[in-house]
Amino acid sequence: MATDELNQRIQQRFPDRGITVEPFEGLAGRVLFPPAAALELFRFLRDDRSFHHLSFVAGVDWKSEREVVYALWSDTERDYLLLSTRVDASDPHLESATSVWPSANWHEREAWEMVGIRFDHHPDLRHLLMPDGYEFHPLLRSFKLHEPEELEVKVRHV
Repeated sequence: MATDELNQRIQQRFPDRGITVEPFEGLAGRVLFPPAAALELFRFLRDDRSFHHLSFVAGVDWKSEREVVYALWSDTERDYLLLSTRVDASDPHLESATSVWPSANWHEREAWEMVGIRFDHHPDLRHLLMPDGYEFHPLLRSFKLHEPEELEVKVRHV
């Protein structure tokens, strides 16, 4: 699917929602969307545009805001599509994609844990890589390494 065609269909479906599609070398394009349009856009891309596979979710810290990037795959189109949105760093949260793509589960947990982006209505938003009780987000630009004696980490027994 050409980027122009995808942009036209998105504009027809979401007029005046601030969603844009820009060309991205080697992919179907990159969709930039406001956080409020997340779930509606996810469902549209899955149900109407055949992007049934979520490959990854990543979080990026840009200091004043956080970016959430999604990579989707369509078996029908045999192409990838990137989605990108930005949330304010003072309250970084976005609706979870797990109700649309269950594969978002662990990716969102990692983005929350490493970059501090909360995913609203996530079914199991708990630590994935760090121990329970760890209160820091190691991939934030503001993260400072701490001396081991300064940290109190609760041990999880599995």
